[in-house]
Amino acid sequence: MAEIDTKTCVETDRAEDKRCRGRPQVRPDDETRAIIYGAARQTFADAGFAATCMDAVARRAGISTKTLYRLVPNKAALFEGMVSERLDRFIAGIELRDTDHGNLEDALTATLIACAGLVLCDDVMGLQRMLLQESLKFADLAEVFYRSGIRRTQGKLAEWLDVQRQRGLVAFDDADEAAGMLLGMLISAPQRAAFYGNVPLPSRAQIEARARRCAAIFLRGCEVCTKG
Repeated sequence: MAEIDTKTCVETDRAEDKRCRGRPQVRPDDETRAIIYGAARQTFADAGFAATCMDAVARRAGISTKTLYRLVPNKAALFEGMVSERLDRFIAGIELRDTDHGNLEDALTATLIACAGLVLCDDVMGLQRMLLQESLKFADLAEVFYRSGIRRTQGKLAEWLDVQRQRGLVAFDDADEAAGMLLGMLISAPQRAAFYGNVPLPSRAQIEARARRCAAIFLRGCEVCTKG
């Protein structure tokens, strides 16, 4: 991974802060944070956690380091906020999909497409590669990614499934276990192929087809029969 010259980072920080001092705020803080987290995802994936400095993220985001530190206090908070922000947007989309479809298989397929789109994309896969490479040095990063990413995704899918169970549409014992099985069936094989087989990530059409197959298999096993 590329080494970052910390002296250069500090000098650039000072120069940028001097240029930006006195400028009026032109964006809401929430919007600026979203831009920061997008820049952080790309920078962490490209350079790794250890070699990334806050200045590099600020430059990629097109803001001063003073603004960056005002909104995000340190690199660890930047990483956790970046993972959480991605999940927040995903969760909002899942909630909408529950009301937009009358057909259960279509609704589950749309939900699984959202889940796959969250994980099977270049920037998230880049972060996971970074975590594998630096897990011994920064073990807490993997825990943050698991807690803020994987567990929240599985938990949200479990909530969605439990709503369908309460409606009497499906039957299973443990919603969290069912969600874990569904995510494994949906994501594990394409993820392993990309990690270890140098196979490209599936296209949107391939993700949609896989999500529909997974939904059909799952519902065949647990959908409540309504025929007399």
